[in-house]
Amino acid sequence: MNQLGRHDNDEMRPEYDFSQGIRGKHYEAYRAGTNVVFLDPDVAKAFPDSASVNQILRLLLQLAKTSVPSEASTSDLSPQANRRPRGKKRITTKAGRG
Repeated sequence: MNQLGRHDNDEMRPEYDFSQGIRGKHYEAYRAGTNVVFLDPDVAKAFPDSASVNQILRLLLQLAKTSVPSEASTSDLSPQANRRPRGKKRITTKAGRG
């Protein structure tokens, strides 16, 4: 190991030529289009690559859109929706008494 804590074989090889390279040329584009997320090890075992993660997240988004009731139907499900206004009597018929 050298003074920086690196192995000597980690150094740049002489055949690499970056003399014409431009530092940070793609940095902004990469940063704008990348969202790094770290998965816990147990979750990472189920998703070996980015494509599988994206596939399941798209499926979850699709399910969420089709499974979540809209605001109008949500209000119909509230306990208040089934209450009759005060002062009104419930009308029953003999057939309904069973």
